[in-house]
Amino acid sequence: MSINSESDIEANLQIGPTSEGMVRIYVEGKGIEIPMDFDPEEAEEIAEEIRAAAARARAANKKRK
Repeated sequence: MSINSESDIEANLQIGPTSEGMVRIYVEGKGIEIPMDFDPEEAEEIAEEIRAAAARARAANKKRK
C-alpha cells in the first residue's frame, strides 16, 4: 500500500507526552496497537513535515477548483 492508496481501515490516533519526557504517537485499530515514542526534537520535525504536507495538499486542492 502506498501513501496515495485509499483504505477503509479505521484507526484512532492519540498524541501526547509521556512521563519519561518523550512524545508518543499512539495508533490503535483493527486489533493493533502501535506506540511510537520520539524525543521532543524528532516530534517537532514530524510536526513540520505534517504542516508542509498539509500546505501541499491545500495547494493541490486549490488547483483542482
